[in-house]
Amino acid sequence: MPNKEKQEAKEAVKEEKNKDKKRIQELEEELAKANAAVDHWKNEYYRAYADTKNLRTNLEKEHSEAMKYRAMGFIEELLPVLDSFHMALETEPNSPEVKNYLVGFQFIYRNFVSALENEGVKEYAPKVGDKFSADKMDAVDTTEQEGEENLVTRVYAKGYELHGRLIRPARVSVSKNKKEEQPKESVKADA
Repeated sequence: MPNKEKQEAKEAVKEEKNKDKKRIQELEEELAKANAAVDHWKNEYYRAYADTKNLRTNLEKEHSEAMKYRAMGFIEELLPVLDSFHMALETEPNSPEVKNYLVGFQFIYRNFVSALENEGVKEYAPKVGDKFSADKMDAVDTTEQEGEENLVTRVYAKGYELHGRLIRPARVSVSKNKKEEQPKESVKADA
Protein backbone atom coordinates (compact mmCIF):
# COMPACT_ATOMS: atom_id res chain seq x y z
CA MET A 1 0.00 0.00 0.00
CA PRO A 2 2.78 2.36 0.57
CA ASN A 3 3.64 2.02 -3.11
CA LYS A 4 0.08 2.71 -4.03
CA GLU A 5 0.01 5.75 -1.82
CA LYS A 6 3.29 6.86 -3.24
CA GLN A 7 1.93 6.39 -6.71
CA GLU A 8 -1.23 8.32 -5.86
CA ALA A 9 0.82 11.05 -4.28
CA LYS A 10 3.01 11.28 -7.39
CA GLU A 11 -0.08 11.42 -9.61
CA ALA A 12 -1.62 14.10 -7.38
CA VAL A 13 1.59 16.13 -7.59
CA LYS A 14 1.70 15.57 -11.36
CA GLU A 15 -1.94 16.63 -11.62
CA GLU A 16 -1.21 19.74 -9.54
CA LYS A 17 1.73 20.58 -11.82
CA ASN A 18 -0.49 20.18 -14.91
CA LYS A 19 -3.14 22.43 -13.34
CA ASP A 20 -0.45 24.97 -12.48
CA LYS A 21 0.96 24.81 -16.03
CA LYS A 22 -2.53 25.32 -17.46
CA ARG A 23 -3.14 28.20 -15.07
CA ILE A 24 0.25 29.75 -15.95
CA GLN A 25 -0.53 29.35 -19.67
CA GLU A 26 -3.96 30.98 -19.17
CA LEU A 27 -2.40 33.84 -17.23
CA GLU A 28 0.28 34.31 -19.91
CA GLU A 29 -2.43 34.44 -22.59
CA GLU A 30 -4.38 37.02 -20.55
CA LEU A 31 -1.19 39.04 -20.06
CA ALA A 32 -0.48 38.95 -23.83
CA LYS A 33 -4.05 40.13 -24.54
CA ALA A 34 -3.72 42.91 -21.96
CA ASN A 35 -0.37 44.01 -23.44
CA ALA A 36 -1.91 44.02 -26.95
CA ALA A 37 -4.82 46.13 -25.66
CA VAL A 38 -2.37 48.54 -23.99
CA ASP A 39 -0.43 48.89 -27.25
CA HIS A 40 -3.66 49.40 -29.22
CA TRP A 41 -4.97 52.12 -26.89
CA LYS A 42 -1.55 53.76 -26.66
CA ASN A 43 -1.52 54.01 -30.49
CA GLU A 44 -5.09 55.36 -30.46
CA TYR A 45 -4.09 57.97 -27.88
CA TYR A 46 -1.08 59.11 -29.89
CA ARG A 47 -3.16 59.22 -33.08
CA ALA A 48 -5.88 61.28 -31.37
CA TYR A 49 -3.21 63.55 -29.86
CA ALA A 50 -1.59 64.09 -33.29
CA ASP A 51 -5.00 64.74 -34.90
CA THR A 52 -5.84 67.27 -32.20
CA LYS A 53 -2.49 68.98 -32.62
CA ASN A 54 -2.94 69.13 -36.42
CA LEU A 55 -6.47 70.44 -36.02
CA ARG A 56 -5.27 73.14 -33.62
CA THR A 57 -2.49 74.14 -36.05
CA ASN A 58 -4.94 74.31 -38.97
CA LEU A 59 -7.45 76.33 -36.95
CA GLU A 60 -4.74 78.77 -35.86
CA LYS A 61 -3.61 79.13 -39.49
CA GLU A 62 -7.19 79.67 -40.71
CA HIS A 63 -7.81 82.19 -37.94
CA SER A 64 -4.63 84.03 -38.85
CA GLU A 65 -5.69 84.09 -42.54
CA ALA A 66 -9.18 85.26 -41.60
CA MET A 67 -7.76 88.07 -39.47
CA LYS A 68 -5.31 89.03 -42.20
CA TYR A 69 -8.01 89.32 -44.87
CA ARG A 70 -10.96 90.30 -42.64
CA ALA A 71 -11.30 93.73 -44.25
CA MET A 72 -11.31 92.51 -47.86
CA GLY A 73 -15.06 92.91 -48.41
CA PHE A 74 -15.11 96.31 -46.74
CA ILE A 75 -12.16 97.48 -48.83
CA GLU A 76 -13.87 96.28 -52.03
CA GLU A 77 -16.80 98.55 -51.12
CA LEU A 78 -14.42 101.51 -50.61
CA LEU A 79 -12.60 101.19 -53.95
CA PRO A 80 -15.24 103.08 -55.99
CA VAL A 81 -14.94 105.95 -53.49
CA LEU A 82 -11.16 105.88 -53.91
CA ASP A 83 -11.61 105.89 -57.71
CA SER A 84 -13.93 108.89 -57.45
CA PHE A 85 -11.37 110.76 -55.37
CA HIS A 86 -8.69 109.92 -57.91
CA MET A 87 -10.79 111.17 -60.83
CA ALA A 88 -11.72 114.36 -58.96
CA LEU A 89 -8.08 115.09 -58.17
CA GLU A 90 -7.03 114.59 -61.79
CA THR A 91 -9.32 117.37 -63.05
CA GLU A 92 -7.82 120.81 -63.41
CA PRO A 93 -9.65 123.42 -61.29
CA ASN A 94 -10.96 126.42 -63.21
CA SER A 95 -11.68 128.74 -60.28
CA PRO A 96 -9.88 129.66 -57.02
CA GLU A 97 -12.79 128.35 -54.92
CA VAL A 98 -12.63 124.93 -56.57
CA LYS A 99 -8.84 124.98 -56.14
CA ASN A 100 -9.31 125.50 -52.37
CA TYR A 101 -11.78 122.59 -52.22
CA LEU A 102 -9.30 120.49 -54.16
CA VAL A 103 -6.64 121.09 -51.47
CA GLY A 104 -9.05 119.72 -48.86
CA PHE A 105 -9.90 116.73 -51.05
CA GLN A 106 -6.18 116.02 -51.51
CA PHE A 107 -5.74 115.97 -47.73
CA ILE A 108 -8.71 113.63 -47.28
CA TYR A 109 -7.48 111.43 -50.15
CA ARG A 110 -3.96 111.13 -48.63
CA ASN A 111 -5.45 110.21 -45.22
CA PHE A 112 -7.76 107.67 -46.86
CA VAL A 113 -4.90 106.06 -48.81
CA SER A 114 -2.70 106.07 -45.69
CA ALA A 115 -5.40 104.28 -43.67
CA LEU A 116 -5.74 101.64 -46.40
CA GLU A 117 -1.97 101.18 -46.58
CA ASN A 118 -1.85 100.70 -42.80
CA GLU A 119 -4.42 97.92 -43.24
CA GLY A 120 -2.15 96.24 -45.84
CA VAL A 121 -3.67 97.55 -49.08
CA LYS A 122 -1.27 98.24 -51.92
CA GLU A 123 -2.12 100.07 -55.09
CA TYR A 124 -1.18 98.53 -58.41
CA ALA A 125 -1.04 101.18 -61.13
CA PRO A 126 0.35 100.01 -64.47
CA LYS A 127 1.80 102.66 -66.76
CA VAL A 128 1.05 103.19 -70.44
CA GLY A 129 3.53 101.02 -72.35
CA ASP A 130 3.79 98.30 -69.67
CA LYS A 131 3.36 94.69 -70.75
CA PHE A 132 -0.15 93.34 -70.09
CA SER A 133 -0.27 90.91 -67.14
CA ALA A 134 -3.40 88.78 -66.91
CA ASP A 135 -2.64 88.11 -63.23
CA LYS A 136 -3.02 91.73 -62.17
CA MET A 137 -4.86 93.40 -65.03
CA ASP A 138 -8.25 93.14 -66.68
CA ALA A 139 -8.34 94.12 -70.37
CA VAL A 140 -11.61 96.00 -70.87
CA ASP A 141 -10.74 97.38 -74.30
CA THR A 142 -8.30 96.93 -77.17
CA THR A 143 -6.60 99.57 -79.26
CA GLU A 144 -5.25 98.88 -82.74
CA GLN A 145 -1.78 100.29 -83.27
CA GLU A 146 1.52 99.54 -84.93
CA GLY A 147 4.26 97.80 -82.98
CA GLU A 148 4.25 95.30 -80.18
CA GLU A 149 0.99 93.70 -79.03
CA ASN A 150 -0.31 93.35 -75.48
CA LEU A 151 0.97 96.66 -74.19
CA VAL A 152 -1.11 98.87 -71.91
CA THR A 153 -2.42 101.81 -73.92
CA ARG A 154 -4.71 103.34 -71.29
CA VAL A 155 -5.42 102.80 -67.58
CA TYR A 156 -9.11 103.10 -66.65
CA ALA A 157 -8.80 102.10 -62.99
CA LYS A 158 -5.97 101.10 -60.68
CA GLY A 159 -5.73 97.64 -59.19
CA TYR A 160 -5.48 96.86 -55.47
CA GLU A 161 -4.02 94.06 -53.35
CA LEU A 162 -4.46 93.18 -49.69
CA HIS A 163 -1.38 91.48 -48.23
CA GLY A 164 -0.45 90.19 -51.69
CA ARG A 165 -3.96 88.91 -52.52
CA LEU A 166 -5.64 90.64 -55.44
CA ILE A 167 -8.75 92.59 -54.46
CA ARG A 168 -9.40 94.14 -57.85
CA PRO A 169 -7.34 93.95 -61.04
CA ALA A 170 -6.30 97.12 -62.83
CA ARG A 171 -8.67 97.89 -65.71
CA VAL A 172 -6.72 98.71 -68.86
CA SER A 173 -6.88 98.99 -72.61
CA VAL A 174 -4.46 96.73 -74.47
CA SER A 175 -2.78 97.18 -77.85
CA LYS A 176 -3.21 94.85 -80.78
CA ASN A 177 -1.78 95.01 -84.28
CA LYS A 178 -3.84 96.56 -87.02
CA LYS A 179 -5.36 93.98 -89.29
CA GLU A 180 -4.66 94.54 -92.92
CA GLU A 181 -7.75 94.23 -95.01
CA GLN A 182 -7.24 91.94 -97.94
CA PRO A 183 -9.23 92.47 -101.10
CA LYS A 184 -12.20 90.17 -101.41
CA GLU A 185 -12.05 87.72 -104.23
CA SER A 186 -14.98 87.98 -106.53
CA VAL A 187 -16.91 84.82 -107.00
CA LYS A 188 -17.68 84.02 -110.60
CA ALA A 189 -20.96 82.39 -111.22
CA ASP A 190 -21.11 79.64 -113.78
CA ALA A 191 -23.53 80.53 -116.48
